[in-house]
Amino acid sequence: MSLVQQLLKKGVIDKEKATSLEFEVKSSGKKEEEVILDEKIVNEKFLFDLKSENLKIPLKEIDVEEIPLAVLELIPEESARYYMMIPLARTDNFLEVGMVYPEDLASQEALKFLARQSKFSYKVFLITLTTLEKLWRKYRTLKGEVTKALEELKTELEVEKITGEPMKLAELERVVEEAPITKIVAVMIKHAVDEKASDIHIEPLREKSRIRFRVDGILHSSLFLPLRIHPSVVARVKILSDMRLDEMRVPQDGRFSTKIGGKNIDFRVSTYPTTLGEKVAIRILDPSEGLKDVEKLGLVGRNLKVVQEALTKTYGLIFITGPTGCGKTTTLYAMLSKLNKEAVNILTIEDPVEYFLEGVNQSQIRPDIGYDFASGMRHMVRQDPDIIMVGEVRDPDTAALAIHATLTGHVVLSTLHTTNAIGVIPRLIEMGVAPYLIPPTINIALAQRLVRLLCVECKKKVSPRKEIKDMIFKEIDSLPPVSKKNISIPKPFVIYEAKGCKKCNNQGFSGRIGIFEVLNMTDELADIVIKELSEAKIRVEAHRQGMISMKQDGIFKVLNGITSIEEILRVAEEK
Repeated sequence: MSLVQQLLKKGVIDKEKATSLEFEVKSSGKKEEEVILDEKIVNEKFLFDLKSENLKIPLKEIDVEEIPLAVLELIPEESARYYMMIPLARTDNFLEVGMVYPEDLASQEALKFLARQSKFSYKVFLITLTTLEKLWRKYRTLKGEVTKALEELKTELEVEKITGEPMKLAELERVVEEAPITKIVAVMIKHAVDEKASDIHIEPLREKSRIRFRVDGILHSSLFLPLRIHPSVVARVKILSDMRLDEMRVPQDGRFSTKIGGKNIDFRVSTYPTTLGEKVAIRILDPSEGLKDVEKLGLVGRNLKVVQEALTKTYGLIFITGPTGCGKTTTLYAMLSKLNKEAVNILTIEDPVEYFLEGVNQSQIRPDIGYDFASGMRHMVRQDPDIIMVGEVRDPDTAALAIHATLTGHVVLSTLHTTNAIGVIPRLIEMGVAPYLIPPTINIALAQRLVRLLCVECKKKVSPRKEIKDMIFKEIDSLPPVSKKNISIPKPFVIYEAKGCKKCNNQGFSGRIGIFEVLNMTDELADIVIKELSEAKIRVEAHRQGMISMKQDGIFKVLNGITSIEEILRVAEEK
């Protein structure tokens, strides 16, 4: 009996819906399971429990992280993907195999062939699509390279394993230079770059070493290594980064560069001592990912126009604000690239220098020798600059110097930590900047967050739930009049949600884009700042000049199919 007929029998759907689903299966070429789950008739667990009962094959719930990497290699990845099956466990010559479609005759024959070729017996278990997708991610990340390197390394670590004592420095140096450790680190870095990760985390746990990649802002486990080789992996990264190998008690910072896939990529490295050993964080600075044009950041409409106008002015402050990891540095570099011409002298002081820009004089602060943002700025103004970029305004001294540099005819770009664009003005006043100095110096204050982009290959049209639809229309109603003219509401009213396919590694998302709010200095805003400053009055003026909130900018991107409403609700703060 088909799954549709089983749902009909159990009273989950009526006859009309059953007929509709059966037609969809035939006309679309999709599997029954996909059609039912797409319609959100039942959840995945309910559906696969039903299928398990029907096929008399046990449904196996799996902790993906506990499956050994060596087991995954027992069935070639290409076969696993094509036939929707994957190895789960092995004891002697007996293999447990998870299948999404065990009823499929071609998959059954393929499994029999693989069993004959590799001489193993097997038992089939039913697994869900979600479980299979998680295991595919593990497959793709490793490709067996790390497993092979670990096998080669086993003999090197026998002494440590027997004695239970940590390796001495001389022995550690020897093991680190062995080919397997070098290969493990190289493979880890290459896969992180291939996955377009922004960061790699190497962390000691109680029983193993965990490697996590941050992709599109989300951390996920990519690999687990034996705990005994953790010091060797950390040491290899330290050697690459020119850090002290024998110093494990205090944090260290370093940097290295290498060529991957024909591109020169920089890596910024930080170590951190924990109770279980040293943790390493590696920031991947890929110029092709991190250096963008202003027009490709996600600025559109009024936001883009205001920013472009600000970049044509010969003096004034541009502040970019938001929490750590929201893309402020990327926006700063995009603006610098726009301003970078032979006729101007650009100086920066950063913490640290992330990307190197040809023709821009970049400097990194060194607080340990008294070279901070404030002292750096005092020296910058003696270098005949036209444009100054300060990594962050953190204290009253730097704020005063930025204001002074603007008053003396310079363009100054910097960042602040505030929750929104309106908060920039009160924050500067808190730092001791006189209110009357703010209107003649600030050009724009731009706040931003990053949201994940829906995969263009598999994003799915849906009719939103009533509460989501009401929330979207509420935000549209509260838009400034000038912005309402530019909004296009689809009829019938649909939005898009994430699905997942091979192209996006079954995530449903690929890449990130900014959502913004841009506050422009106007005569009306200047009066408010000087005469009767209040955030409420600034907000009224911002609305009058056409400023939209980050959430509203996100709604525009939802209606245009760029991202999902869940992403906007996850990232954008309520106003």
